[in-house]
Amino acid sequence: MPLRQFFMPAGAATELSRAAFFRANLRMVLAWPLLGLALCAVLWTATLLQLEAEKKVAQQQALDNVASLSKAYGQYLLRTMEQMDQLTLQLKYEWENAHGRLQLDQLKTQGMYALPQFAVVAIFDRKGHPVTATAPLQRLRTSERSDMLLRHWRSNSSALRIALGRMQETAPAADTGQADEGAGAAQDATLVHFTRRLEDADGNFDGVLLISIHSSYFSEFYDSVNFGRLGMSALVGEDGELFSTRLGSRVAPVRGVPFFDTSFLDSDSGAMQSQGRIGFSDKQNRFVGWQALGAYPFTALVGLADMEVLQPYQETRTIYLGIALAVSAMLLAFTGVATILSLRLAWRHHQSEGVRGAYRMATEGTSDGFYIIVAIRGANGAISDFELVDCNEPGARFLGVRREQLLGLRLQSRAHEPYFRDLIQNYKVAMQTGFSEQEIELADGNPFQLRWIRRRVVRSGDRLAVTVQDISEAKEHEQELRRMANEDGLTGLPNRHWLQHFLPGALSRAAQGGQMLALLFIDLDGFKDINDTQGHAEGDKVLRAASVRLKAVLRPGDHVVRLGGDEFVVLLDPIEDDSRAEQVAARIAQAFDEPFYLGSERHKMGASIGISISPRDGRDTDVLLKNADIAMYAVKMAGKGHHRFFQPALFETIRHRRELEQALVTALEQDQFLVVYQPRVDTQSGLLCSMEALVRWQHPLHGMVPPLEFIPVAESSGLISQLGEMVIEKVCQQMARWKSFGLQLVPVSINVSARQFSRGDVHLVLASALARHAIEARLIEVEITESAMMDEQNRTLEQLAAIRALGVRLLVDDFGTGYSSLSQLQRFAMDGLKIDRAFTTELGRSEQGEVFVRAIVSMAHALGMSVVAEGVETQQQLDMLRTLQCNEIQGYLVSRPVPAEQMLELMLKRRLLGRPDGALPALQLSH
Repeated sequence: MPLRQFFMPAGAATELSRAAFFRANLRMVLAWPLLGLALCAVLWTATLLQLEAEKKVAQQQALDNVASLSKAYGQYLLRTMEQMDQLTLQLKYEWENAHGRLQLDQLKTQGMYALPQFAVVAIFDRKGHPVTATAPLQRLRTSERSDMLLRHWRSNSSALRIALGRMQETAPAADTGQADEGAGAAQDATLVHFTRRLEDADGNFDGVLLISIHSSYFSEFYDSVNFGRLGMSALVGEDGELFSTRLGSRVAPVRGVPFFDTSFLDSDSGAMQSQGRIGFSDKQNRFVGWQALGAYPFTALVGLADMEVLQPYQETRTIYLGIALAVSAMLLAFTGVATILSLRLAWRHHQSEGVRGAYRMATEGTSDGFYIIVAIRGANGAISDFELVDCNEPGARFLGVRREQLLGLRLQSRAHEPYFRDLIQNYKVAMQTGFSEQEIELADGNPFQLRWIRRRVVRSGDRLAVTVQDISEAKEHEQELRRMANEDGLTGLPNRHWLQHFLPGALSRAAQGGQMLALLFIDLDGFKDINDTQGHAEGDKVLRAASVRLKAVLRPGDHVVRLGGDEFVVLLDPIEDDSRAEQVAARIAQAFDEPFYLGSERHKMGASIGISISPRDGRDTDVLLKNADIAMYAVKMAGKGHHRFFQPALFETIRHRRELEQALVTALEQDQFLVVYQPRVDTQSGLLCSMEALVRWQHPLHGMVPPLEFIPVAESSGLISQLGEMVIEKVCQQMARWKSFGLQLVPVSINVSARQFSRGDVHLVLASALARHAIEARLIEVEITESAMMDEQNRTLEQLAAIRALGVRLLVDDFGTGYSSLSQLQRFAMDGLKIDRAFTTELGRSEQGEVFVRAIVSMAHALGMSVVAEGVETQQQLDMLRTLQCNEIQGYLVSRPVPAEQMLELMLKRRLLGRPDGALPALQLSH
């Protein structure tokens, strides 16, 4: 097609010449190319600005990331330092209490200090001579040994000291058949020394204990986080000395040429981009974050390489530039086409009408209000008013009028209304900044029929495009979520989350005003029994009633918080002195003296209350809560039902007990318990006739923990029931194993605590274990103490009957030390009793000892019960028990408690004592 026919509308070629056409439309012909170039300029400007913004965002994200990583690394190092602090304290305690008889090399063979990070653990006397160590000390530099000795000799403080050191390590020579002198290559290993001062009984300097850790151990955190190929981490001392460094997957040497200058660490935490301010030896720029460890003079430092962190940005930049090039090409192509098409006036008119229609459809087809506002300027050029020149129907509905009523509205005409007065100011700011976006809660009497709106204002010349969105429902949902997050769903009281956010502010206000604040930690006594016996639904009723009672005794400004379970906190803010807290605690205790009624039943509960006062007992939330909890726990241990103020002396006692409780929980989860067996033999024949299962705790760090240490804690914490179930399961499992060997089994007796027995489900646990392992019930005996039989007799009878119905024998353990009477023994119809070792020990020592044992044996036989004597250790005791017709004996004379493997040998042996006549008849085994 000829060019003139393409450019000109139909029929125009006969009316205008080609030259006249171009002269008439020259401006239009040039307009599109110029516009195309302008658009390309705008595009590239926007692209470059966007890329710059993206770069800043990427850099800020990198700074945030490296700051977060440094905090995480700091937490990791802080926990490690605290562990070393505790470990040195423990070693100091054990050494000073062992009076110099502790052998560290033996402890290492038993698993202590055997982890690879422990380079050496040693004790030096006051002259610096090594007393005991886990590794040869010749490799430890003499100067370092002298420094640590002199440092602790000069200072009376027993605080932990940390220093950097080295130890010479010798690489093994090549295996050539014989060792050549000097074949091992000497290498220096960088260590971190943890030392403490040792003192004698008079508090004088008595030496130094040393635990040396490979510095590379403090870089292991690196392996769990993606630091990148060129990322680095470091542990920096307070003088800028590097204690541990790591670059990528390689641990960098600590001494020698520094990897980087640490002089920039002038604050506790922070993040920055190096870019010449920090010089790294590999010439690589990095984002660096650091975090001080607080209690220890160290700083955790993390660095991420610029080229790795900003790689996503570089990829984005490449994409953006590619898109800009493509769009530029498209714009230029479009410009050429548009130049041709723009000459067709009808098409341009049509295109204009289409844009207008699309705009109207876009604005009317949404629920958001849309407004076009024009700025009106005065003679001096300053904005004096704004006029609404266009809006959509939703925007008019928001204001409760029709669209036609709004068009032409001058805002100054309604400036007397607070909303429009603020609106004019907002529009003026938007005219200056070019953009404004706000979420606004509207006051009562506002022109909108809404509660919350989001208003977005964009400037275009002297016009403002305003979008108003109704966000009332979203905000109500947000407020409801906030309420739910801070409110206990059961009682309606504030919860732990609320307290964690409110208490710091309250403490700050009290500190600024020089006032005190009290925290009462309340635990309901007896609530668990209600939950266990009445069910959780009834327990919830009690908790709701308890919350009402607590609120009733407080001032309007005080707060009651439910932490969870049956634990509450009362916050008294402010108080004048301790007496105010004591008065409230007394009122709470008095309120809980009244019983709780559940239907027709009344339940008695009490309240154990621990009190901490700020600032005396703590200046932050966690410390204040912990100390109040410790004081409450002390109340529990002292008998419950009263209150107590926190005292620092309580901390160690409660901490040790709670650590033991937590260790018991861990031990149960990790199956650290084992069962040992002590045989019982027939007194006359000496044959094995039964055995007692005893539980032992094999702690991974402390070795065998005595039962007298952990059983009472298990009883008081309620873990004894779980421990008892575990013992029953292990015993039945072991008997099934022996049974598979074809052995003739003998009964095994299992101890059941009073608390476990009072739960009323011992028979169910036994029945389940017996069925699971296919063990006959006659092969299991249950030992219960006399105190377990002193509960409500009807419940006791029901429990004993349920156990006996399984075919399990019942024995009274430690008979003579409890409160059982002859009538109780006759009523409960036990199968046997075990004489406490206290009576057995008196045999041969006093005439009364023999009289007591004779009376117990006679009484038991008269009631049809067999008798087992515990704690038999001498032949004389055995001879007297034979004379007294005691049925079985148990004690060290026969055997100590032994593991299952050794018990197997005793079961094969069968005869563990000689008969009175000394004869040893042939052994009969069942196969």
